[in-house]
Amino acid sequence: MTKPPKAKDSTFDEALGDLREGIDSVDNQLVQLLSERAHLAKRVGELKSRHDKEAYVPEREHRLLNRLMDSNPGPLPNGALKQIYKEIISGCLSLESPLQVVYLGPEGTFTHQATKRHFGMSAQLMPRKGITEIFQDVECKRAEYGVVPIENSTEGVVNPTLDAFMNSDLAICAEVLLPVSHHLLTQSGTSGGINKIYSHPQAIAQCREWLQRHMTDVPCIDVSSTARAAQLAAEDPSAAAIASELAGHIHGLEPAHRNIEDLRGNMTRFLVIGHQDLPPTGDDRTSLMFALKDQPGVLYDALAPFARYGINMSRIESRPSRRKAWEYLFFIDLVGHRGEENVAEALKTLSESCQFMKVLGSYPRGLMNEDLTAPVPAGEGAT
Repeated sequence: MTKPPKAKDSTFDEALGDLREGIDSVDNQLVQLLSERAHLAKRVGELKSRHDKEAYVPEREHRLLNRLMDSNPGPLPNGALKQIYKEIISGCLSLESPLQVVYLGPEGTFTHQATKRHFGMSAQLMPRKGITEIFQDVECKRAEYGVVPIENSTEGVVNPTLDAFMNSDLAICAEVLLPVSHHLLTQSGTSGGINKIYSHPQAIAQCREWLQRHMTDVPCIDVSSTARAAQLAAEDPSAAAIASELAGHIHGLEPAHRNIEDLRGNMTRFLVIGHQDLPPTGDDRTSLMFALKDQPGVLYDALAPFARYGINMSRIESRPSRRKAWEYLFFIDLVGHRGEENVAEALKTLSESCQFMKVLGSYPRGLMNEDLTAPVPAGEGAT
């Protein structure tokens, strides 16, 4: 027997209609305000152009985003608010001239994701095959900025990036902290019949325990990037790739298993490189490289000033200098800006112990609240 249709709930329809009218009204106001903001940004760009000033100012963007997130009353999560404003800033910058940014490609790599997250969709993003090529393009001003990986919270430092800094005068202008999740991607969205897995060596290392438990007899094949792995898996139904969901979407793959990284909270840090020397924001990091004189206790003496001046040293790495056998270069990150008195004094004291020292840049610290999946109250959003 056919059930009679439910009576229309006029109270619900009226309430929903009122709420949607409210959303439409707010959207109209937002469009008007965004238009006003764009006009102001365009005037700022014209003023900068007349005075030969940089269009993109990382420290201004950093302060703006921090101020907005500090004043955010909710319920919109800070991560979502930040990404909305990243796109607003990117769109306004493009009214003058889109930023040209090179990154470690191909399209779909985690560096590509970090670049999109930092510069927004309106920037002109150009993939490059290697880190050296990125440095060369920015040095020769074929691009205004480059984005390169520097370290992963699980697997450590990216040595080719450290090596590139040895012969470059570029400065670090910003850092991007990107949560990294790896997925096992296949054409079918299942792992049955898979006889090979492609990925970048670091991604394979970050999923080692999962692979040993679930894919014991399936060989892993190293390739140049996770995006290249997805491309290869898209050409072979018997292959899988360990890569991002973005790479899978680009190449028509589906996740057979999600989030297969061994450690949750896996994070990769990326550096934005350019020609700018940035002023302090009050929330900065300084990176430098140096070589020490060959004498007993010299490393202890070199690092002691940081403790004396109350400076947190957040990272230290060493690499062969490639100039002399058994000579090493040290790379360190400090919390603070080289223009601050205590940091300046510590660096001056350090230089007295060094054969060579170069500050790679003082720049705004990457914002940690990147999570766009933070809980949002249930509802229909903008519909």
